[in-house]
Amino acid sequence: MKKLDKLIIRSFVGPFLLTFAIVEFILLTQYMLKYLDELVGKDLGADIFGELLFYFSLNMAPVALPLAVLLSALMTFGTMGEHHELTAIKTSGINLTRILLPVFLLVSGLTVGAFFFNNVIVPKANLKAYSLLWDIRQKKPAMNFKEGAFYNGLPGLSIKINEKVNDDGAMKDIMIYDHSKGGSNSRVILADSGRMYTDFNDAYLVMELYDGNTYVDEQSGGFKNSNEQFVRQEFDESKIIVSLASFDLDRTREELFSDNKMMKDINQLEVVTDSLRKYANREQQLYAPNVDPFFMYFKADSGVVKNGLSLKDTLVEKELPEVSTNTVAMATNKARNIKAFTGSYVERINTTLRDANNYEIEIWRKYTQSAAILIMFLIGAPLGAIIKKGGLGVPVIISIIFFISMYVMAILGEKWAREGLIPVGVGMWGANIILLPIGLFFLYQARNDSSLLEVDFWRKLMTRLRRNKLDV
Repeated sequence: MKKLDKLIIRSFVGPFLLTFAIVEFILLTQYMLKYLDELVGKDLGADIFGELLFYFSLNMAPVALPLAVLLSALMTFGTMGEHHELTAIKTSGINLTRILLPVFLLVSGLTVGAFFFNNVIVPKANLKAYSLLWDIRQKKPAMNFKEGAFYNGLPGLSIKINEKVNDDGAMKDIMIYDHSKGGSNSRVILADSGRMYTDFNDAYLVMELYDGNTYVDEQSGGFKNSNEQFVRQEFDESKIIVSLASFDLDRTREELFSDNKMMKDINQLEVVTDSLRKYANREQQLYAPNVDPFFMYFKADSGVVKNGLSLKDTLVEKELPEVSTNTVAMATNKARNIKAFTGSYVERINTTLRDANNYEIEIWRKYTQSAAILIMFLIGAPLGAIIKKGGLGVPVIISIIFFISMYVMAILGEKWAREGLIPVGVGMWGANIILLPIGLFFLYQARNDSSLLEVDFWRKLMTRLRRNKLDV
């Protein structure tokens, strides 16, 4: 039996590694496309891209594992059924449950490992990935001078180059607006030609200009008492040096991002969740004392008359016309104040509860994503034994159907849990709870050699129905 177990495990491991790599690549590509516009054109270098892809690949691993297990289980046992290997094993007296046992134990170990990976490694990878992504977003795009268009990426300068001579930085017909001192474009530089290059290890941009003029508006520059409004300065050669420090990728301290829920493990998430729920409960209890000052005659929580003075006693002391007008105005104003105060108070409590739900969702996600691996195996392995089709055809279609179903149910449950429509645990476990009986049903059908999902079964059924219809 040990040799048979090794054979089955080897048959599963190969497709699993292949499908996991494919699924990871697809999910990572789809995820990175969201940030493509923020990454392109910033001259980041292969090392920065590699680091970002590595961290996000760790983030995608818990999502890729259930689909990879489902697809590889379908392929493995579908291929064994297609080649009649399962039939040969069963004829030797070994039932399907015993055949699935070695891979089931392997997937169970993978499930436990995925939980610890999701709880320990993923938060650290998220911290590094999103802090790096933040720094990339803050980095200015690489300089890209287009002919005939103004470039405004350099601080205090707006540059227009009408013609690029070659790739060495030579250029012709240059116009530069210098507004580094604020205000309007009081300094304009026109040059017939020039050259552009970087110096001091790309720390500064140097622009050498030839045969040009500088025009200065002295009044806008602050020389109010000058008799001349404009000054023109001719030059044969001029040089402008600009710091490129703003184009560097500055790394922010990772501790500044550690408060996000995606960067915390279960213990840290539980601390934050408990604190938020206690704060919300305390605010709910303090509502009556906080709103009480808005009531003049009655206590907000009990309706008891304040200081033994009733509204009727107060009205008796005043003349009726004056009392009626003043009282209505006063009551209307206080009612508006109470409504505004209550609305903002309730919104603050709801926001706190929604934040608490978000943190609790992250807690349950670490469990549900790991449990989904085992459930996907319980669906894929017996289903593959039933349909008896290997390869990447039918298994891929079936895997996509179940994965999309699980994903949609998980999203709905998460949304309802976040809004407080259902308990957070129920919302997060809902997809797994629904899919587990389906997997057990397939296991029961496969163990009893059911042909319910075979193509021949449905073909024979349709033929029999047509024949009965013709007889009628």
